[in-house]
Amino acid sequence: MASSAESPHEAGKQSFDIVSTYRSLLLSDPELTMPVAAIEALVSLLQNSPSLSTISEILDLLASNAEKLKQSIANPISLSAGTDLFQRYIINSLQRGGPAGAAGDFDAIRAHLLTNGRLFVARAKEARRMIAQTARQFIKVGSTVLTNGGSRVVSAVLQAAAEAQIKETGAPRFRVVYAVSASYKNSYGDGGDTAEGTATVTALRRLAVPVAMISEAAVAYSMGQIDVVLVGAEGVVENGGIISRMGTYQMAVLAKASGKPMYVVAESHKFVRVFPLGQQDIGVDQNVLNFTTKVEEVIETGLLTPKANFASRRIAGESITPDLDGSGYFGKDALHDSKNADFVDYTPPGYISALISENGVLTPSAVSEELIKIWY
Repeated sequence: MASSAESPHEAGKQSFDIVSTYRSLLLSDPELTMPVAAIEALVSLLQNSPSLSTISEILDLLASNAEKLKQSIANPISLSAGTDLFQRYIINSLQRGGPAGAAGDFDAIRAHLLTNGRLFVARAKEARRMIAQTARQFIKVGSTVLTNGGSRVVSAVLQAAAEAQIKETGAPRFRVVYAVSASYKNSYGDGGDTAEGTATVTALRRLAVPVAMISEAAVAYSMGQIDVVLVGAEGVVENGGIISRMGTYQMAVLAKASGKPMYVVAESHKFVRVFPLGQQDIGVDQNVLNFTTKVEEVIETGLLTPKANFASRRIAGESITPDLDGSGYFGKDALHDSKNADFVDYTPPGYISALISENGVLTPSAVSEELIKIWY
């Protein structure tokens, strides 16, 4: 029986592992964000697919592999924003045409797309530095800043503010309160077991910035000493709200009630075309409220972990609290389970004073117009 011949295009798709490439990029550069790593992986895909011979094949290849990336992670919000924008950027590049024009020599068109793809990645990386230079002006001398999560943009802003004040006055003249949740382990590819934000706290203290680390439960208690709230975002949605780490929304509510401004720093490749109506409309499958009447669920889902299960869970990379009371169980809050490390919430635009991207300072109501500019 004759076997069907595999086309070079199909062989190329199978030989290049987009998910492995994406993960390798994250591992190789701790400063790389998920959407930029995804875009770089897609550029590598184009580079390693010489058998492509039509524009439709390129677009189909990008779309199918972008979908593979989205399905490979539990929370694809920021990744989706980056890959969707990149695909739109490629389409716009084709419509504008390169040196050979949209209908010119295909090799020239493919080379043009690769060049533009690399340019897109370079601009995305540069965005963080541009945001830091703009947003540092919101960190006033003598102020106390509240933040949370592991946003690299927030870290860049705070360090830029510290360096600017050191240059001007000889020392940083602001303080930082870092709300840390044990739920969120270091999830950027280095396999660490430290809470998110530890690297930022260390970098700030080395610059002589006083930093206080508090639990999320102490945010309301501390709000009276806060002057400004600064957070990052996994996605900036169409109405100007943000999707960010679980706990950001309650920080925003407390800040609003206390009359404190809340600023969001995020690159434009995190602007996403979704319009959530509430917490259950984010678009991520989260089992935050896991109602049950089964007593054994308390044991198996994390509140109490039997000793017999300790070894296997430790091998799986989970952080288990030591058995301090001799009860035969290891006490463990279900919300601190590593599988919940990607929980996010939605902060409506009414709680946000301004959004700062590489394109400038925006009010939440201006986000929809900015999305039109970015996409069209």
